[in-house]
Amino acid sequence: MKFTRRQLAAVVSATAMAQAQNGQPAAAPSDDLQAARDRLKANSELLAKQDVPVSTEPAFRFQV
Repeated sequence: MKFTRRQLAAVVSATAMAQAQNGQPAAAPSDDLQAARDRLKANSELLAKQDVPVSTEPAFRFQV
C-alpha cells in the first residue's frame, strides 16, 4: 500500500489531534532519556548476575 505525502500528513495530524484530545502530553525528552538510562541499568544488572563459564565460546570470531 502506497501513501502520498498528503495522506501521510493526514494520518500524522489525526494521530496528533487524537493524542491532544486525550489530554496526554508528549513525554519530555529528559523523561525519555531517564527511562532509557533506567532500562539500560536494569538490563546490565541482570546480565551481571548471569554466570558464564570461561570455556564458553563467543558466537563470532575476530579475524586479522
